[in-house]
Amino acid sequence: MKRLKKKHLSAAAIALLFLCAADLPGRSEVQYAGIAPNPAASARTIIDKRPVVHPDGIKFGAYDPHGDFGTQANVSTEALFLPWEDVDLETLRLADAYAQARGRNLLITVEPWSWDVDWRLTSAELRQKVQRGDYDVNMRAIAQMISQLKSPVIVRWGQEMEDKSGRFSWSGWNPQDYITAYRRMMDIVREEAPGTEIMWSPKGLPGLQDYYPGDDYVDFVGLSVFGLERYDELAHSKHRTFSEALKQGYDLVAGYGKPIWVAELGYEGGDAYMKPWIETATLKQSAFPNLQEVVYFNDRDVHAWPFNLGRPDWRVVESLADN
Repeated sequence: MKRLKKKHLSAAAIALLFLCAADLPGRSEVQYAGIAPNPAASARTIIDKRPVVHPDGIKFGAYDPHGDFGTQANVSTEALFLPWEDVDLETLRLADAYAQARGRNLLITVEPWSWDVDWRLTSAELRQKVQRGDYDVNMRAIAQMISQLKSPVIVRWGQEMEDKSGRFSWSGWNPQDYITAYRRMMDIVREEAPGTEIMWSPKGLPGLQDYYPGDDYVDFVGLSVFGLERYDELAHSKHRTFSEALKQGYDLVAGYGKPIWVAELGYEGGDAYMKPWIETATLKQSAFPNLQEVVYFNDRDVHAWPFNLGRPDWRVVESLADN
């Protein structure tokens, strides 16, 4: 049996924030008729596409491995992603210090796998080992470290569980298997790090209700909302606004009566496409009374999108990442 090596997460990116290294191949998709791209509408002159943070609006946070939001004062939450294998948990202290210095909370997404694709288990293997308790020690170590942090912490475990695209090893499980695993992990967090809040975070797709773990295991609901101009043209035959992209998931979870976050937000396209997203992402809207905070995913996507669209670059300033 191979012995897993512990990876030391670089503090060079300002302590933060655990970049996913894996890239899964895109699914083959049936070609939709869509609409032809409009070069004029897709014209791009915006240099910095960060959302406008409205003073009386929704709170704003960011996953920010490049430090583009490092000096921005109106950021409430510092988000990070953490695998539960191959990781140096001491790096969490650096993230905590970074957040503390800026008066921010921490949103820690724990992904139950290794970011090294060579070490990953199949979905069935992962499910079996989680159910058997093999990974309790991993979650306990993370929770014990969280208990030592000074920043307020929200833990988000096994996100987008209803997505059956194959992106994540834990997604698409039988709902009861996922619920049992989620509760098991959050029980460990509550035991080892009392006072830590927990987030249940579906993608926002139909069927997510089957994975709801119960009110006692949810302090916040997190959704994923991304807007990619060309994808909208091909999959929806229209350009969606932030509100349109959020509505399906929001309506599916609003009945739980929990505070709702957009735990991952990103958008990319021409000026005409992005400006409405930039201006409305943190705007209070009567259609979304339970929406409390949006968290921008300030990096390139780690997975390829359908229609051979590659890995969209959500970063608010132009990055030098290769396509």
